[in-house]
This record gives sequence, C-alpha cells and structure tokens, in this order.
Amino acid sequence: MRKWMIGAVLAIGLAGGALAQGAEIEGVISSQIEAFKVDDFAEAFTYAAPSIQGMFRTPENFGRMVTQGYPMVWRPADVTYLDLHEEAGRYVQVVRIEDAQGTVHFLGYSMIQTGDGWKISGVQVLDAPGVSA
Repeated sequence: MRKWMIGAVLAIGLAGGALAQGAEIEGVISSQIEAFKVDDFAEAFTYAAPSIQGMFRTPENFGRMVTQGYPMVWRPADVTYLDLHEEAGRYVQVVRIEDAQGTVHFLGYSMIQTGDGWKISGVQVLDAPGVSA
C-alpha cells in the first residue's frame, strides 16, 4: 500500500509540473500574439528564441515575415490551445487559430527553454486533424 501511495504522489507531482509547463508555454505564445495584434514587433521579438532573433536580426524584419507569411497569427480572430507534446527532444504546442475571414489554421509552435524562460523556436503550419495527403 505504501508503494502505491508513493507512486500516486509522484504521478500527481509530475502531472502538476507538466500542467505548469503547459501554462507557461501558452502564456509565451499568447503574449507574442497579443503583441502582434497591436503591431508591437519589438515586444513580439522578445518571445522568439535566440536562433530566430539571429536569423531576422531586427524586430522590423521579424514583423515583416510574420505579417507576410503568418497573417493568421498577426490578426487572429480566435486562438485555442490543443495538444502539447514532446517531439525529437523539443516541445511542440499545437494551436488552432481562426483568422479574420473565418478560416481555421493549425500551427505547431516549437518551444525551447532558455535561461530567460520558454521561447518560440519555430512555427509550422500543420495539416488539419483527420486530414491526410
């Protein structure tokens, strides 16, 4: 009985840690999206991983890429957080975004943990669930 209790306490503790981690990741993505909504590309850039910051070098370049390549993120009508999973040693948060025209997009946000907290290391447009090529 004692082993079962220890196992249950450990499982609950691990689940709580995963929930907290998920909440932190969602918070980072939400904060970046909120910055995009008001065209605060300097703030949005702070949520990008160092590798992304190095690639785009300035918030202006980053903002241009987002407005041209990811308009659904720049001006979303609705954002819903779905699955958070580990994939090839990184965390991927799946996000359902409805754009201003009512089109639904599914995005995979690759996340890394840095000394400054969670950062977005990439975003990939995903196939809709249940759709295969």
